[in-house]
Amino acid sequence: MLLAIDVGNSQTVLGLFDGDHLLEHWRVGTDYRRTADEWAVVLQGLIGASSLLGPNDVDGIALCCSVPTVQLEMRAMFRRHYGDVPAVIVEPGVKTGVPIRMDNPKEVGSDRIINALAAVRLYDGPSVVVDFGTATTFDAISTKGEYIGGAIAPGIDISVEALSRRGAQLHMVEIAKPRSVVAKNTTEALRSGIVYGFAGQVDGIVDRMVQELTDDADEVTVVATGGLAPLVVSECETVDVHEPWLTLVGLRLVFERNTE
Repeated sequence: MLLAIDVGNSQTVLGLFDGDHLLEHWRVGTDYRRTADEWAVVLQGLIGASSLLGPNDVDGIALCCSVPTVQLEMRAMFRRHYGDVPAVIVEPGVKTGVPIRMDNPKEVGSDRIINALAAVRLYDGPSVVVDFGTATTFDAISTKGEYIGGAIAPGIDISVEALSRRGAQLHMVEIAKPRSVVAKNTTEALRSGIVYGFAGQVDGIVDRMVQELTDDADEVTVVATGGLAPLVVSECETVDVHEPWLTLVGLRLVFERNTE
């Protein structure tokens, strides 16, 4: 079975595949101070708690990581605790099959390329991937399956935290759909601004990207992913598909490409 690990700035998502079927998935906090041995304890604890898995069922590992210090510890963890298991770490030199049409391809986060690979394979055509994480990222994939660029905006959690810190009479709220756009109290007003504000941002950026991708907007598939997507995706008019495990699927595909 393949263990896929997507390390983001705030959270790490892990999934276990049996072929192309996702058997298990977990989400844990990304702790920059966690050592290789501590990561091994976390991983072995998750696997050990699953009724579907045995301790020796992992026979392949695929990793993409947005945090260099964590990638260093992950690499050490693979060597120390999974030395006999083939591991693919998405970094320069790894075959993804996605041409990167950027001024400096090395600047593009590995998770964004992996998302592009999964979108190309799953939806076969031009697409825009909106990933709701620490940042909200927008990635454009051409008809030829090329990664041609994107946009980066502050994420939902970052924006809410900044607002509560800088607003003397504002406070942190649980992000949930408000009863109406026109709110009757501060909590509902914050929720309205967050949910409908981010939905409007997504629709505005996606519309402009689609216009640059093709003359026929119906050709483009807009895919939403990321841990915070469920908060606003239902209010986005431009999103066609919500695929929460897009990055894990991409990791499975890149592992297959590099171990054939």
